[in-house]
Amino acid sequence: MERTTVTVIEPIISQTLTDCQWERPKLKVAAYARVSTEQDEQQSSYEAQVDYYTRYIRSNPDWEFVEVYADEGITGTNTKQREGFNRMVSDAKAGKIDLILTKSISRFARNTVDTLQTVRDLKALGVEVIFEKENIRTLDKQCEVLLTIMSSLAQEESRSISENVRWGQQRSMQEGKVVMAYKHFLGYRKGEDGRPEIVPEEAEIVREIYRMFLEGVTIRNIARHLTGRQIPTPAGKAVWAVSTVKSILSNEKYKGDALRQKTYTVDYLSKTVRKNNGEQKQYYIRNSHPAIIDADTFELVQQELARRSADRTRLCNNSPLTGKIICGECGGYFGHKVSHGKDKYRKDVWYCNRKYDGAAGCKTPIVPEEDLRRSYLKALSRILARKAACLAACREKLAGLEDLSALREKRRKAEESLEKRLKELQALVQENARRSQDQQQYRAQYEKLAGAAEAQKKLIAQLRKDELGKIVAREKLRRFMRAIEKCEDASEFIPEIWNGTVERGVVMTDSGIVWEMMDGERIRVKL
Repeated sequence: MERTTVTVIEPIISQTLTDCQWERPKLKVAAYARVSTEQDEQQSSYEAQVDYYTRYIRSNPDWEFVEVYADEGITGTNTKQREGFNRMVSDAKAGKIDLILTKSISRFARNTVDTLQTVRDLKALGVEVIFEKENIRTLDKQCEVLLTIMSSLAQEESRSISENVRWGQQRSMQEGKVVMAYKHFLGYRKGEDGRPEIVPEEAEIVREIYRMFLEGVTIRNIARHLTGRQIPTPAGKAVWAVSTVKSILSNEKYKGDALRQKTYTVDYLSKTVRKNNGEQKQYYIRNSHPAIIDADTFELVQQELARRSADRTRLCNNSPLTGKIICGECGGYFGHKVSHGKDKYRKDVWYCNRKYDGAAGCKTPIVPEEDLRRSYLKALSRILARKAACLAACREKLAGLEDLSALREKRRKAEESLEKRLKELQALVQENARRSQDQQQYRAQYEKLAGAAEAQKKLIAQLRKDELGKIVAREKLRRFMRAIEKCEDASEFIPEIWNGTVERGVVMTDSGIVWEMMDGERIRVKL
């Protein structure tokens, strides 16, 4: 076997190079800053982070400043909603960043999986992350273990914070405290005592929305009206959306109550928020703050919202006649159509939506809109001809609808009785669990108490229905009286008067229309 030999090959390039030849390219350095809330103290922290990293990076002659990527008021447990963070990672992948500086792992992410995955992706690209507080450099060989431990601690910290916040919220709800997003809530501001305080000028807008809705104006047209008046939305936008108006009309806070925990967070990592459909406890707080809308008006609006939603065309059609013209044969709605839409003979017509449903289609006629309006004005003129007597009759009816105390007292007693039965039922169940007893007797007693409780529930529901019926009738009469008092003659069709006087018009097969007015009167007019 031949002897092994080693030959040393000397370098042929001189190591004595000029400064220019030794010059290395500058590192492209960025930083990431985040605060998790939008509170003032956090804002100052956010600004301080951005300013610090900008000055720090620019002061290093070997570094090239790229950008301070930042997110305000964003949770660290999930990276999906962090625009600044995601843009930073994207720029790193595009080769725009060599080094990322951040204050701590908790600022970077409080989710162990996100932290490790992002660091590994960046590491594969040769991009280093330096966590200043923990003194961890991700290109170090030993960083993976340390990073896993420290990011797990950050995640656990986030879980602890989340539980503390949830506990605090539960206590707040149990104590009847109200929480409002004042920056996006019309009509209220935070008072000196920390409780909601009415903003008079905004409250007037809220009352106007409720008033217009009860006068028959569609939600879409209310939104257009507010936009046209250049009234900013609760979020400060110029254009009102239908959903914004509907939200104001259905929010119980405007009647001085508050329903807490309408939504809930699924878990602390994803921060997924879901509507609470019974999965979590809810807390209904009565008289928690000053009301802008009285309870009767609010309940009336809820009933009207439910009625209109049954016929969804009411929410999107701009004609004041929509939803008020009924087929006398099938009871369905008349729909608006345009005849000869592109020529000079264009005509707006109305007919039953089931008119052309095969051989069984309704036989009520197709009615031009101008004929409908003319027919209504004839009915209105008959009312105006006896205006004084009509208003006197309305005032008499109204007197019988004003006092709701008897109904409310009955409902109060029924609610007390229900509460008593439920307590007895609970005590019975607890006693059965505590000691052995005759199960046949137990079931008999249970069914008796449960039946009594169910009967009280039905009674309460009926009393509430009767009460709402009176409120509705009362409001209709008031609207009718206001419209008639304002109306001088029936020479022209005025939408405001129309909405205040007509409940509906029923088109008959013999070409007649029965106008059912808000005061309960029925007036038949031949077309």
